[in-house]
Amino acid sequence: MNKILVIVGPTATGKTSLGIYLSKKYGGEIVSADSRQVYKYMDIGTGKEWDDTIKIWGYDLIDPKEKYSVSDYFKSMKLVISHIWSRNKLPIIVGGTGLYVKSLIDGIATVDIPKNENLRISLESLKKQELFEKLAVLDSSKAALLNSSDKKNPRRLIRAIEVATWMIENETSKVEVEKRKNVLDKNVSVLQIGLFAENSEMQNRIGKRVEKRIEEGFIDEVEDLLKMGVSWKHQSMNSIGYKDSEKFFKKGETYEDFVNNWVGNEMKYIKRQLTWFKKDKRIEWFNISDLGYPKNVEKKVNKWYSIKRNAKKD
Repeated sequence: MNKILVIVGPTATGKTSLGIYLSKKYGGEIVSADSRQVYKYMDIGTGKEWDDTIKIWGYDLIDPKEKYSVSDYFKSMKLVISHIWSRNKLPIIVGGTGLYVKSLIDGIATVDIPKNENLRISLESLKKQELFEKLAVLDSSKAALLNSSDKKNPRRLIRAIEVATWMIENETSKVEVEKRKNVLDKNVSVLQIGLFAENSEMQNRIGKRVEKRIEEGFIDEVEDLLKMGVSWKHQSMNSIGYKDSEKFFKKGETYEDFVNNWVGNEMKYIKRQLTWFKKDKRIEWFNISDLGYPKNVEKKVNKWYSIKRNAKKD
């Protein structure tokens, strides 16, 4: 039986560091599940980490002027994970983009529904409320299921409208769409580990991390991106940190306000991440404030990994 280890949780909880440690322990390779780390030249602001001895997939997949979707991610990483399995290695999915993780471990029924560029262009000028109202007309049940974050996200609203429109045009029911779901492998053992900390600890960690990224040259990184022709309207620049720097660059926002806004938006993002992941009761959570948490995680992984290996040998 093929195996996948998943490490999720909010930003700044040390997921990649833990993933690298476990990769060395169990002969694994990391698959990044971070929608910001797919972009080239965006290293400091997205917090990419490297290790000379561990392969990390999912970094630097596209130019920051290009668009990228969960469908693109799934198709690319499905091949990567199959390649890792073929070499008897353990894929370790690490990241905080819930939709990316879901596409790999559960599959997403609508992932293969094609983009409709003409429709997208016609929707781009609409306000968020107008997009939501349009979705409610096309698919009221989908609109009712959206959380507050989704309702404020134009890209997700447009995709939902795109899917609903495709279903109507193709006279396809939701049951039929569900049958289209593409998954990695039907015979996979998955262990999901979640990392978290109390709000006060996360506030402290985020504050220190933002300052560290600025010290490492984040401002220069943004300047280089702008010189390359990347604009504030590109999907890549909608990432936290980068989008927060726009007022600092264009409107003379003070350094203090820039940092405070960045930290504040990271904290809001953490809340959204926890809301998403807490819905999945399969995730086993570990508090990173506990000094012994890495060893506790290792014990859990070792039990799961050993059982499955022994079963394979039998």
